[in-house]
Amino acid sequence: MNNLKLAALAVAFSTFAAGAMAEETPAAAAAMEKCYGVALAGKNDCKAGAGTTCAGTAKVDYQPNAWKNVPAGTCTSIKTPKGMGSLAPK
Repeated sequence: MNNLKLAALAVAFSTFAAGAMAEETPAAAAAMEKCYGVALAGKNDCKAGAGTTCAGTAKVDYQPNAWKNVPAGTCTSIKTPKGMGSLAPK
């Protein structure tokens, strides 16, 4: 009987946690912006120009057409060895 209660509690907790994460996603996404030229090779968030499909496809560090999600309002203040972050592909 004790194992049954633990299993029910585990299911309830995981359902609650999944619901909480789903509710936070839109708010968190709204507070983010695409920042070009700041991603490391293979660490971009999505679409890094011609010949690429999505996340993890940047070929070089700070690739000018690869973007990374960063907190809104911080992109242009991010300094890299190749210059500052940009809100548009370079």
